[in-house]
Amino acid sequence: MIKEYQTIREVSGPLMIVKGVDNVTYDELAEIELSNGEHRRCKVLEVNGSDAVVQLFESSAGINLAESKVRFLGHGMRLGVSEDMLGRVFDGMGRPIDGGPEILAEKYIDVNGLPMNPAARNYPSEFIQTGVSAIDGLNTLVRGQKLPIFSGSGLPHAQLAAQIARQAKVRGTDSSFAVCFAAVGITFEESEYFVREFKRTGAIDRTVLFTNLANDPAVERIATPRMCLTAAEYLAFEKNMHVLVIITDITNYAEALREVSAARKEVPGRRGYPGYLYTDLATMYERAGRRRGSEGSITMIPILTMPEDDLTHPIPDLTGYITEGQIILSRELYLKNVMPPVDVSSSLSRLKDKGIGEGKTREDHSGTMNQLFAAYSAGKDARELATILGESALSDVDKLYAKFAEQFEDAYVGQGFDSDRSIEETLDIGWKLLSILPVTELKRIKTEHIDKYLPKAE
Repeated sequence: MIKEYQTIREVSGPLMIVKGVDNVTYDELAEIELSNGEHRRCKVLEVNGSDAVVQLFESSAGINLAESKVRFLGHGMRLGVSEDMLGRVFDGMGRPIDGGPEILAEKYIDVNGLPMNPAARNYPSEFIQTGVSAIDGLNTLVRGQKLPIFSGSGLPHAQLAAQIARQAKVRGTDSSFAVCFAAVGITFEESEYFVREFKRTGAIDRTVLFTNLANDPAVERIATPRMCLTAAEYLAFEKNMHVLVIITDITNYAEALREVSAARKEVPGRRGYPGYLYTDLATMYERAGRRRGSEGSITMIPILTMPEDDLTHPIPDLTGYITEGQIILSRELYLKNVMPPVDVSSSLSRLKDKGIGEGKTREDHSGTMNQLFAAYSAGKDARELATILGESALSDVDKLYAKFAEQFEDAYVGQGFDSDRSIEETLDIGWKLLSILPVTELKRIKTEHIDKYLPKAE
């Protein structure tokens, strides 16, 4: 039985203290009924004896302490799930905002979920083709992996996120593929961009989209990624689908966490973020993976903007500890108009070796990947040497490496946001670029692969 309390004692910003409560638990949902009959929702942040501190999802304006009633609902935040969610757009609290009907829920699931038990995990091993050469060829994404994208303010991470969501597919399997996309703390224009882009390309049909806008309450921003992951877990582990989860922007999520933490007067950690930021991020990231006994899987690409392009900032720093690599966007490449501006030298996928090779991508993938990394690094060094000493100081081979680096950025990395390349196309472009160099420089590739794949000089 739901009890009503008319014992609100204090309202401070989004926080409210309710006295004399009984059997109320942390994270429990509650409803406030104002004297005019209006209803507003909130959740329990803290319980101290018979006092509960609750945070409002909406404004606290107009709440009359003496006449307003609070009802605690006896459960945490839940999401109604069914396969009808595919193709729909929801707000940060899981309510439809696309003009369609309410979802007829097959079941209701607590959005807080649990990280996957390590003993229940299957090792990630299957290649996911994103259609982006800088990822597929050099920093390969594997099914069940967590591979974040680190961006800077003003860099086109939104376009890259939309491109991956449109193009991603698991090759060589009959299982259905779905995308759960959470846009956290973004502007209305960005939200419209994602919806419009998915509808334009037809990707909306396999996408569940949650959008939390910048002017929505901080407590809703904390719930949005968990809504998205709950939908993903349902589709992956109950409907046996391969699900790609994209969350942008984790930085906005962490800022909301800091705001709530400050409101609760908690002792701050690095840069004012709560000391439990690592644990909180881990409880989200570790919900991704492959589960033993299940056909489905969750692969995650969290996207975060690094304040002042600082890789040592707490958010990218802690994310890097939890996830299996990172894709880093480069401001230097962006200013050169190389799109997407992926810095392949700084990027890393720790599981790439598990998802490439014969039967997964192609037999020459590992060798060409290592050779391209080495040649691009040598080419950048040659360009820097030419800038300092002049081009005349370069040897003939150095000049070829410098030429390779330029063409690599233009043709391989700079494919644009509308190009969807198969892994075979990506590997063939790599071979074409390697043909710029003398065969004697291709020391990381097997001779039989050079004979088979290297374009012959005309």
